[in-house]
Amino acid sequence: MTNQAAAAVRFPCSGCGGPMIFDSETQGLKCQYCGSEQTIENALEQPREHPFEDAEDTSGLRDWGTKQTAIHCESCGGETLIPSGQTTGTCVFCGSPKVLAQEDTDTIRPETLVPFHISAEEARSSFAAWKKKRWFLPNAFKRMNVSSQLSSIYIPYWTYDTDTYSVYAAERGDYHYRMVPRTRVVNGKTETHMVRERYTVWTPVRGDHERAFDDILIPASGHYNQSLLEKLGDFDLKELLPYKPEYLSGYISEKYSIDRKQGWERAQDKAEERLKDEIKRRIGGDELRGLSIRTTYSDITYKHMLLPVWNASYRYRGKPYYYMVNGQTGTVSGYVPRSPWKITLFTLLCAAVAGAIILFFLSQQSPT
Repeated sequence: MTNQAAAAVRFPCSGCGGPMIFDSETQGLKCQYCGSEQTIENALEQPREHPFEDAEDTSGLRDWGTKQTAIHCESCGGETLIPSGQTTGTCVFCGSPKVLAQEDTDTIRPETLVPFHISAEEARSSFAAWKKKRWFLPNAFKRMNVSSQLSSIYIPYWTYDTDTYSVYAAERGDYHYRMVPRTRVVNGKTETHMVRERYTVWTPVRGDHERAFDDILIPASGHYNQSLLEKLGDFDLKELLPYKPEYLSGYISEKYSIDRKQGWERAQDKAEERLKDEIKRRIGGDELRGLSIRTTYSDITYKHMLLPVWNASYRYRGKPYYYMVNGQTGTVSGYVPRSPWKITLFTLLCAAVAGAIILFFLSQQSPT
């Protein structure tokens, strides 16, 4: 099932005693030897929202249900957790073989998670379909069957809910038009003609704006490319399940690298971007200047969870590239080779279109 499934027998098969790991197809445990399956019983409970201002209660939040071993990469500094007895020979972040086991696993235990729904083969298929839609890729690369080394990993995330109240002030610019006289020389004679001129009327505006945010998703990973993780953010959090160690059987999880307060700072940045866009649309007009916004936040709550991601690396013409696949939805983000010929062609095409537009407007202003 996964390339991390190793020798540890964390959940022995009742039939043959072999190791059982989580299977994304059945959403249960499956024996690696005899194929026996076992369901995972889940309590029907909603994910808890924790008040942000309350002191963190870490009692009972360090026990992952099974003993974990911390793995530290000497090359990139990445830290992951694997079940004790399970082995790994390379870093899931950079692929380096310079990994060391450490006993210190003092890390917060997730309360909920979304299990893997996408298998390794489905992740490769998602990437193959995704790259065919990228126009700037070399045609040879788009046609080739890329050999990727995939690693399945649970990435830690925070989510934040909050109510916001914003007051804003700005100047809205509205375009108006008028006919004004212009002079020109035609066959040695000065003529006056009327042209349409645009001008802007500025109006002071003030107002307030209320907005409730639900589940602002913030990766708590300190080692993955944040922009790539953002593009994988279409997780369906309605499918969150209470954490159980069975879901991690055969998988690696990353340690929390970004704490609750750091996550909230990033969530605020996201909220303020959205508020700014909404307030701009609310003000309207053709231009906007001097926009100032003051926002207060209330009823802030948070959750912490693990979400599934396939991390993959490959080489093309001697250069390394990597991509990630959402382990729930199959969404892909990543870096791919570019075709210089296609980029040059696109640039020339844009320049030709821009030149044609300029010539058109110049011809409209030429003497008749």
